Order: sequence, then structure tokens, then C-alpha cells
Amino acid sequence: MLQGARRAPPVAPPKPRLIVAGATGVLGNEVLNRLAGGGAFSDTQVLAREPITVGLRGVSVAVVPSDDPSEWPPSQADAAVVMFEPARLFYDRERALWTPVPDRLPALAAWLRRSGVASLAVVLPHLQGRLPEALKHGLANLDEQAVAALHFDRLLVLRSPQKPVDVAGANFPERVARFMLSVFKYMVPASEQPVRAAKVAQLLAASLELAPPGIHVAAPETVWRAGQGDARAVAASWLAR
Repeated sequence: MLQGARRAPPVAPPKPRLIVAGATGVLGNEVLNRLAGGGAFSDTQVLAREPITVGLRGVSVAVVPSDDPSEWPPSQADAAVVMFEPARLFYDRERALWTPVPDRLPALAAWLRRSGVASLAVVLPHLQGRLPEALKHGLANLDEQAVAALHFDRLLVLRSPQKPVDVAGANFPERVARFMLSVFKYMVPASEQPVRAAKVAQLLAASLELAPPGIHVAAPETVWRAGQGDARAVAASWLAR
């Protein structure tokens, strides 16, 4: 009995380290707050173009030497999240962050793999209709096959539940009709409103925790269901298939 009392308590396994690329926009802010504040990671590195002060506990800034990830020296992390929402220009902090562009995703993923990342989540913008045309075009040609070929232990892709709307290409009556409908947007039932960024962040956090090894792609319908109810339950159901 005395020998048992002297035995050291079991040591908890170390928590994984996280890298976040593209912690900008409403979605990036929600994801960073949820993942950094959830206690699942020992520390979180946010990629930036220049040094900035981050007010979140456990979050540090990693300044990248260029816009080309193939030129970067490797870092150290276990998991990574990549997002593409542009920075909100009225936020000084976001202007200093490094936001990837879609055609650099394979190079970024290769750098993450060299840095020891085993679990990668790629999150498409939750409101693609508000993105610049160049970014929407890039996301439409996202080279997910090249990323899958890097053999991450777990690769998660969360697709946007909204299709881009080509307002610029619409004729005058169509633009007027869309404007008139937008006036009554507040009358649309909650179940038909766009998925909130907070719900996408909840789905992502649950998916990173629950996903087994392999490639898992959340279709727009999956993200939509998460926005209407229990995001963790939706993640569990999706990942169990």
C-alpha cells in the first residue's frame, strides 16, 4: 500500500501544437478564438507578415519571411488550419496577418508537412458571395488533390454552404430584383439565413477533435446542418460514415 502511495501519478499526453494561416475576417476571428480558447492545443501560432501583439492567451505570432511558403524554414506543429477570407481593412491586426491565396495552398501544405503537421483542416469562406472575383476564381480551382497527395494523417475540407452570386454579370432587372429582395432579408426565417461564422468554427473544432485518420470532406449540406443545430452532433454523424 505504501508502495502504491509513492507511485507517481500518470502523466497526461502533451497537447498538440497548432498553426493557423489566414486568421482574418469574421470566420478567422471566430475560429482563432474557439480553437485557442478551447484548451485542446498547448499553443497556437498565427502566421503574419509583421510582428503584432495578440491579446489571446496561448497565441503567438510567427512572421513569415516571404509570400512563398516553399522558401520558408520549417516550424514545429502537430495540426494546422488554413482559411482564405480577406482581412478586414479597418482592423490593423488583420492587415498585418498573412492570408494565403488559393494557388499557394499546395506549397503551404508542403511546408506544413515539413513542419511536422499531421492534421490539416482547409476551411473555405462561409460567405463566398462577398469575396473578390479573383479569390472566388481561385477557390473554384483549389488543388485539393495536390494537398491529399502529401499524405497527412487527417485532412479535413469544409466547403461553404453558399454558392457565389454573380451580381456583376446580371442584367439590370435581375440586379433590381436582388436589391428588392435584400430589403426584406430580415423577414427570412432563421433556418434559411446564411450559416453564421460561429457555427462553422464550432463544426471545425469538433471535427479536429473527432476525426479519425483519412480524408474527410464536409459537403455544403453538412456545414448547413451544423449551422441549424448541434454542430458537434453533426460532426460526429458526418465523420462516422
